[in-house]
This record gives sequence, structure tokens and C-alpha cells, in this order.
Amino acid sequence: MKVIPREAGRTTYSTEIRALKKSLVLSEYQKAIVIGTILGDGCLCDNWSKTNYRLKMSHSIKQQEYVLWKYSVLKNWILTEPKIHEKTKSITIRTISHPELTDLHAIFYQDKKKIIPQNIEDLLSPIALAVWFMDDGNAVRHKSGDIYAYNLNTQSFDRPEHQILIKVLRDKFDLHPNINKNNGSLRLYIGVKDKINFANLIKDYIVPSMQYKIG
Repeated sequence: MKVIPREAGRTTYSTEIRALKKSLVLSEYQKAIVIGTILGDGCLCDNWSKTNYRLKMSHSIKQQEYVLWKYSVLKNWILTEPKIHEKTKSITIRTISHPELTDLHAIFYQDKKKIIPQNIEDLLSPIALAVWFMDDGNAVRHKSGDIYAYNLNTQSFDRPEHQILIKVLRDKFDLHPNINKNNGSLRLYIGVKDKINFANLIKDYIVPSMQYKIG
């Protein structure tokens, strides 16, 4: 079997990679996973030539099954297997750099900072929301262990961006989150009235190892 070289630098950039890039198109399902990851723990990083961007995803080694699920979905976009970092107890995957990801970078980044774009309503789907929650969400529990609410840890976004998200979640999904303060930052809080609707919206897309997040 012919092995396609890693896109690691000038010496390995080849006609095979160029051909691969021309043939790659994100499916709707893949794009939803990518968007959820960008909103969550993912990072769009430029390549060595500064011409295109690729998606980098790193998680705790405890979430290896979740990372391997992302890897399986995006495998045709990834040239190397997930890499385990023993020092940080983390696992990382990187896609190939590509114009489609560069287009998403233009939407989700401003002055090198991740933002909530004005057209997020067109981009956010139940699948993307589920991935975002698996990346950056958590259940809020009573002392008994019962779940009574959920958080989306959106602390990197400002209040106007939170207001955009609230409007989209209300208009598109009939959810009514609030903004809570968390250590001086803001995050979305999905309370008691919406917890069942929220869980029902995303539950079919939650991978088995992350089921604990929705209960």
C-alpha cells in the first residue's frame, strides 16, 4: 500500500498531497463535526507556508475514545494517526491544511482570536452543538447526583457574542439559556426548564464514552 507522506514541512509537501487536497470536500456531517470542534476545544492553525489552515484537536488521554471517534469521522482529512503525549497525558489529531478550513478560519477568527460569527445560525446544527457540548460542556448536578442543568463553557467569548448565541439557540432550537458568571468570565447556562429539550436535541450524537455528560 502506498503511504501518503505527512504534511510536516517543505520536504514532504508532494504531488500526492496536492492531489489529495483537490479531491477533498467536507461532507455535511464532517463539516458539522468540524464546526462543533472549532466552537469547542479545536484550533485552526496555519500551515508552514501560511497559505491554508488545518484543524488541531487535543484532549485528555482519558477522552481517547472520543478523539478516536473524531479521527474515524475525519480520517480522509488526516494523514497521521492520533498522537499520544505522555508528558501532558493528552492525545492530538491534526487534519491536512485546506482551503475549506481556511474559509472557516475567516469566519471564526478575527485578529487571531476565536469569535462567534454573525452567521452562526446558518452553521450551528444539533450535531455541531453536540460536539461543542462534548468538548466544552458539563452537567450541573444536585448533591444526590441528579442533573438539573447544563453549562456550555463559553468563557472565551464576550457578552455581545453570548447574546448572539442566546438568540440563535432560542430561534433555532427553542432553548432559552442564561448567561452566568464563572470566575469573572461568562458562560451559557441551560436551566431546569430546558434541560430535557437540550438533552433530547443532542443525545443521538453523543458518543458512548461521553454519555456521562448528559446523564
